[in-house]
Amino acid sequence: MIQALKPLAALVLLALPAAAQDAITLGMVLEPPNLDPTGGAAAATDEVVYANVFEGLTRFGPNGTIEPALAERWDVEDEGRAYVFHLHDNVTFHDGAAFDASDVVFTLERARAPDSTNAQKVLFQGIQSVEAVDPRTVRVTLAAPDGNFPFKMAWGDAVMVDPASAGSLATKPVGTGPFRLEQWVQGDRIVLSAFDGYWGEKPALNTAIFRFIPDPSAAFAAMMAGDVDAFPNFPAPETLPQLQADPRFKVMVGTTEGETILAMNNARAPLNDIRVRQAIAHAINRQDIIDGAMFGYGTPIGSHFAPHHPDYVDLTESSAYDPEKSKALLAEAGTGPVTLRLALPPTPYARRGGEIVQAQLAAVGIQTQIANMEWAQWLESVFKGGDFDLTVISHTEPLDIDIYARPDYYFHYARPEFVALMDQLQAAVTPDQRSDLLKQAQEMIAGDHVNAFLFQLAKTGVADARIEGLWENAPTQANDLTRVRWGP
Repeated sequence: MIQALKPLAALVLLALPAAAQDAITLGMVLEPPNLDPTGGAAAATDEVVYANVFEGLTRFGPNGTIEPALAERWDVEDEGRAYVFHLHDNVTFHDGAAFDASDVVFTLERARAPDSTNAQKVLFQGIQSVEAVDPRTVRVTLAAPDGNFPFKMAWGDAVMVDPASAGSLATKPVGTGPFRLEQWVQGDRIVLSAFDGYWGEKPALNTAIFRFIPDPSAAFAAMMAGDVDAFPNFPAPETLPQLQADPRFKVMVGTTEGETILAMNNARAPLNDIRVRQAIAHAINRQDIIDGAMFGYGTPIGSHFAPHHPDYVDLTESSAYDPEKSKALLAEAGTGPVTLRLALPPTPYARRGGEIVQAQLAAVGIQTQIANMEWAQWLESVFKGGDFDLTVISHTEPLDIDIYARPDYYFHYARPEFVALMDQLQAAVTPDQRSDLLKQAQEMIAGDHVNAFLFQLAKTGVADARIEGLWENAPTQANDLTRVRWGP
């Protein structure tokens, strides 16, 4: 049967049209709810616009290093209490407006304002003042030394915006990047085109199409048919061996910053009892979830931290699979029969993983009612509204353990001692100090069983074998097209 299919595969290959050397079509699982990275928390937004439409003072490189972007260089002054950014000249926004230091002042003041809708306001809370020294120079003064400030400015939430267009970025994004928005057909695709007035090195691509294909089977079919050229975050890992064996494709397996967790609402009974949270953690067999939901792609984690980071502490044993211990903890807590609502966003890892979690919790006496949600619904009711008991989600922001210090964050932890740790981390300058504090932070949230920590999301991507320059790893949530090109 396999031999009989070989001629057919050759015919399909010959039948596919030659790829346009200046265009690319990418598949995505989720459609962005909006296109303003400074006003929302959805990773899908950055996956379209980061480094493509919008740029910050700094940016993440493919290997996670911090590179210059709109700031060609920066000076550190006053022992880390001030940063002076020197901006590139002749930079314009897509609407023709000139970019200068006043736009930096506006962007950072807007992001840290009391009424800011920025999902990562913590990135800007250490700023004391922002001053335009001259049109190409900006001085940012901080309340305390912060050796991590260039890292913070690389986030999608810190991209530069123009005051004239800031109010309409959700549907009409205007940035300084090498691509501008050409078209958004909601429910189907977003089209970007090269920006003729781009200040930097021109991209090899003239057109980029992002197609939204949430169903894993449809994603596989689209790759096989050539309807998409690449699927950087491929949702059907069970088909990777088949794609890997096909010379038309290359499969890329890398790392992400995505800590996948069974998040718990710590403010809601019975989850406000650490014994119940610990019971849930010990009821989870991580490897079964990795095998069943991700077909073996993923690394077990025991806290909210990426295993590839040099300060990672392996704490998986502190919540090792132990269903008998789960039952004993529930009996000790005296909760009686427990039924919890398990809200699941539409990503395949969440839907597949959620069903396995449901079965594992049922085995220790915890019943769950699954509520499958669309992405916008999950963002509104769970992430913003905190209306949930349990949910499965991957947090893809880099080095984001500080979210556990936010009192209004959706799983409602913010233990005062943890908040104090984050305050110390904010002020720490030396690598040894920061490393020690990050390790303490991992141990505290693992010991409190704030959430059940499942696995680090792998980056499983598939692309036409001729495409060069796609990221293999994901140091941030992005499909950076600035260095993507078609090879021979």
